[in-house]
Order: sequence, then structure tokens, then C-alpha cells
Amino acid sequence: MMTADPRLVINAKPIAQISYQEAMELSHFGAKIIYPPTIQPVMHKRIPVWLKNTFAPDEYGTLIENYSTPSEDFIRGISSINGISLLSLEGSGMVGIPGFSKRLFEALANEKINVILITQSSSEHSICVAINESDTLKAKRAIDIAFHTEIISGKVEPLIVETNQSILALVGEQMKSHPGISGKMFGSLGRNGINIRAIAQGSSEKNISAVIASRDVKKAINVLHETFFETTYKQLNVFIAGAGNVGGKLLEQIRQQQTILRDQLHLQIRVVGIANSKKALIDENGIDLASWESKLVDAPTSTLENYISAIKDKNLRNTVFVDVTASDVVAGIYESLLSKSISIVACNKIACSSSYTSYQRLKSLAKSYNALFLFETNVGAGLPVIGTLNDLLRSGDQIQKIQAVLSGTLNYVFNHYDTSIPFAQVVRKAQDEGYTEPDPRLDLGGTDVMRKIMILARETGQSLEMKDIINHSFLPLSCFDGTVADFYEELAKQEPHFQKIYKEATSLNRKLKFIATYENGSAKVGLEAIAPESDFYHLYGKDNLVLFYTHRYHQQPLVIKGAGAGAEVTASGVFADIIRVARI
Repeated sequence: MMTADPRLVINAKPIAQISYQEAMELSHFGAKIIYPPTIQPVMHKRIPVWLKNTFAPDEYGTLIENYSTPSEDFIRGISSINGISLLSLEGSGMVGIPGFSKRLFEALANEKINVILITQSSSEHSICVAINESDTLKAKRAIDIAFHTEIISGKVEPLIVETNQSILALVGEQMKSHPGISGKMFGSLGRNGINIRAIAQGSSEKNISAVIASRDVKKAINVLHETFFETTYKQLNVFIAGAGNVGGKLLEQIRQQQTILRDQLHLQIRVVGIANSKKALIDENGIDLASWESKLVDAPTSTLENYISAIKDKNLRNTVFVDVTASDVVAGIYESLLSKSISIVACNKIACSSSYTSYQRLKSLAKSYNALFLFETNVGAGLPVIGTLNDLLRSGDQIQKIQAVLSGTLNYVFNHYDTSIPFAQVVRKAQDEGYTEPDPRLDLGGTDVMRKIMILARETGQSLEMKDIINHSFLPLSCFDGTVADFYEELAKQEPHFQKIYKEATSLNRKLKFIATYENGSAKVGLEAIAPESDFYHLYGKDNLVLFYTHRYHQQPLVIKGAGAGAEVTASGVFADIIRVARI
């Protein structure tokens, strides 16, 4: 006998020793290796039964005895019965009236219908039974006849029939001496979006049974097997959208760290899907990250809709969707994934910088469906900006002001521009090195910084919209016309404008920094000439700097500083969020 059906659970383990009662429970709930009635005579005579594998006769097999030997695996096994229908009879007319249950079971017994599971609310308002799906029509007809009078009078509601159900059973005699098993079982299922329709647990506590949708059986058994048997590691199944610069760096970082994560954190990150705008590569057993690029080239053409459908259809445990695109279309599917209890990690800022209603909707869905919605890299790439802000708020601190340089691109540009090289060339170099958005105007026009300060304000609880943020843009309006190529041409024409800004600042011994400020419920962004005594004056390269002025940090702010742009650091921030998902 195995801890689970090896056709469903790759890591199912042999059960060395098991009691008669445990063997009967497992076989009754789907473990077909042994037929329950055959246990009865040997159990009565207390004759041990030794099950052996005919294909591996030298292996130990399973010894069935009168008692269950204490061990660390106090859960003996997990099994399931498919092809179940759930019948629910409820109504106020049932409360306090004796004989309703008797009439229900009598109606079913007269039709020779076997009841597999029974559950009844303590208020006696409803009673629920599980039967074989093949008996559904016969059972409904019998119950409708038996309770015709009550249904017509409205004392009892018409019978509710749910098909395509399965019964999941967790079996083990020693469960009764280990508190919290039910909570652990249902918590694990809930975090993976598996809805439980009915629950039954006998007073002997040998078996905890739950009715779930048949489509969730494989996922549920794998979830429970990981929870109770696979103490060596937790498996995370990752689907990635975006295979460009950041996506490539992320996949390489995961490949390099896979062994370390398994050995040190007992975490197996398995990349199951990789998609770009044209193709999707999916392998349920895990993609070889040493050769993903060539495999993606050879992968079939796919749309985003097909990719998302495949993620839902696979229905794998501990699924994480990672968005490393800048696509509003990809951001638009977050709701459908969160409502399936699929956690989302996004460096794409579009979702969190859309309307406040949409932002709140995503946060609410994540909470309702036991999923995580993480977007640390939306602000400051790999810097722990959002995480630190949330830690301050959760610990009871109050935000008074946030002041920050949030664009690694703009900091890089103004740290390198001294009029000796045209401004347009400096911007071009920043884009070539991967520091800008695909359209640099999002950076230089201040839109990207506006999004970031708005996200921080929203995380404090402020319902801020983009239209509420004041933007003191330094770019001439003509730079926003046309294509990206047109933009660079216009930048070159506006060189005198940029030289004037630079020279005005240097004449005052100041440096140009694009500053974002949030204070008293309002936010603004803009280019400022910074004096030497400012924290922002000595900010070099593509670094970001965030100052949190709070109730506790009112004299000296809490400072977060470091590289705020680049594929490598952005990928590392996404990677850190993926690991955070594994810790729930």
C-alpha cells in the first residue's frame, strides 16, 4: 500500500506497517490494492497480512496488523473516491422534527442506494449525503416522492444535487493524539483554492473526509501529500510571462539557486511555463533552465488567453504567476488568476498604478482567495521599499512624509550629463544599458516616478490617482509627439534647453535630481536643484534613495538606498517575491 495513488502523486511512498482499521478506511476510500471485506476474517482472528509487490518481490511491502505502530508519519495515507454526487436536503421545517433523517435514509435504502458519507448541521436545518453518481437520478426521484408534501408546502427546499464530486480521505489512527490535523488539512486546501463542499469526521478520528470537485482531486491529494509526508521540501510551480531581459536574468538566477534553495530552505522552485508575446513553453515536470531559450523557440505558437487557460487547466499546487512584462493586457488577467487562488508576483506597474478601485479589487481578491499579490519591484527594483513601508505600518508606525529619488534612469542621466555630451546621447546610453522603460518618455516625462510614488501612497492607505499628482516636467511638450525615434530627434533639437537647466543649477553649486514627495495626502514629482547638504546630493550612478519620515523616525528619516534600475537587480527583486510566496 502507498501513502497515495502513485498515478497522481509522483512522490508517493510505500507504507511499511498499517492497522486493519486503517487499511479498511484507505481501501474503502479508493485504495483498490485490497478489498475491504477480505480484511474482516483475518482481523477477527488477528492474523497479520503481508502485501507484496509481484514486480518487486524482494521489497518489504506492507504489513497489516491489529495495531498501528507509532511513527512520525501519524497520517498513514490519503485516498479518494471519484464519481460522487452530493445530495442536500434543507429547510426550516426540519428543525426539531424527529424522523426526517430516518425518512431520508429509508427512501435511499428502499432503492438499494449506498450512502458513502453523511453530514448534518447542528441546527438540524440541513442534512447532506454523498452517493455514487450512477444512483443520482434514482435517489432524487425517491427523495422527491418521500418529501413531496414538505417541498410543496415550502417547509423543505427542493433537493439540491451536485455532481462531478469526489471524496478525499485522510486516514491515520494516531490523528486523535495530534491536535490541529483538521486545521492543517483544510488550511492547506484553502491556500490552494480548493473548495470543500462537505466534511465528515468520525469520533474515533481515524478518518477525516471532505467532498471536493472532481477536477481538484489530483491537486488536492498532492497538496495534502506535500503537507503531511514530504517534509523534505515544498514545491512551487512557477509560470512566467515575459522572456526578455528581466525574464532571462530571473530564469538564470533561479537556475543558479535551485540546489541551494532545496538544501537550505527546503524549497523546490519548478518553472513549469515560460511565455513571450508569441509562444508558450509548458512542461508539467519542470522546464530545464539550461536550455529554455532554444525550447521556447521550438515551442508552439500561443496566445495569452491560451497560456492562462493552460495554467488553470493544469491546476497545480502552489502555483505562482510571474509577470515580467510591461503589458497592460497581461495586467488585465490578474483578477482571473487571483480568483483561482493563484499568487501573482509582478514587476509590471500597470495594475497597481491603474485606478484605485482596480488596485483595491486586486488586493481584496488576493485576501479572499488566500493568494499573494506581490509587487516589490514596482518601486525601486530590487530595493526593499514596499516591504519596509508595510513593516512600518504593520508595527503601528505612522507615515508623515516620503521623499525619494525613484528613477534610476533619471538619476543616471543627470549624473552623466555635464553638457560635454548631448543630452540625447546620454539618454540613449541609459536605454542601451537597460535602465529605461521601452519608451524612455515614461521615465523622462515623470510618468514612471508618478506611478511609483502613487503606489507608495496607496500602500499607506491613501486613495490617490494619477490625476491627483502634480508633475513639474522638465521636458518640452514637443518631445511627447510621435514615435520613440521622433523623441530622440526632438531631444537633440532641445539641447540648448537642457544646457540652460544644467548651467543654472551648477552656478548655484547644486545638482539636478528628479524628486518625488508624498506628504499630507498629496504627492508631487519634479526636477529640483539640490544643495550639498541634502541627502540626495551625493546620490550617484543609477541609485535610488527613499526617505521615510514617520512618527518614530521624525528627526532622522529611515533611509533605503541602492541600485534602482537594471535587469539584474529587478530580477533579484522578483525572485525574492517568489520565495516569499513559498512561505505562506
